Amino acid sequence: MTDNFLNIYALSKSYTDNNEKINVLSDLNLTLADNSIASLLGPSGSGKSTLLHLLALLDKPNSGAIKFNNTDLTSLSDFEMTIYRRNEISIIYQNNNLISDLTALENVAIANICKTNDKKNANILAKKLLVDFGLESRVNHFPYQMSGGEQQRVAIARAVINEPKLIFADEPTGSLDQKNADLVLDYLFQLRKKNRLIVIATHNRDLANKTDLRLTLSDGNVKVDS
Repeated sequence: MTDNFLNIYALSKSYTDNNEKINVLSDLNLTLADNSIASLLGPSGSGKSTLLHLLALLDKPNSGAIKFNNTDLTSLSDFEMTIYRRNEISIIYQNNNLISDLTALENVAIANICKTNDKKNANILAKKLLVDFGLESRVNHFPYQMSGGEQQRVAIARAVINEPKLIFADEPTGSLDQKNADLVLDYLFQLRKKNRLIVIATHNRDLANKTDLRLTLSDGNVKVDS
């Protein structure tokens, strides 16, 4: 385990709405280790999604730094961020964002094809992942032919096909019933390993209590409860 796998220094983010400045994150400092799963709690509007988007390089802070394995991610160019995000980072959303006219196999494989340009091997990897996720009977099904829980498992398979070191999940079970939510979480917990960190934004305290570290966002900053 690497204690300083991901470091956040004095991270601040604000927006302007109708000429009014809204501070979302204020001088946030945090250090996270690999081989762990952290939950990110907080009421709606507290900044959970904003923080995840900053960590996933989908947005930029107003100030501060994010360092991963001693690389300052916030100093990268837009092109370098795109490459880094493709190779090292995955994000899983509540509304899975599957491509409706692609099969489960194609939805998973496309992430690896974009990275390697090797369709044959991508399909092999995708099929193995879908089997591992209990979706062998859904390989050639389209999203509309699958349940919400099955769609979310396809999304998780897509998120891990490139072996990312950072996985961010934004309310990944928010639209699922309890049975499917538990199943999806079981698969997320199976992804915990050395040289990988998983951060799950959630309102579910039962889920949070199962994670290695609990982070609560409030008033622009974070409280750590291990």
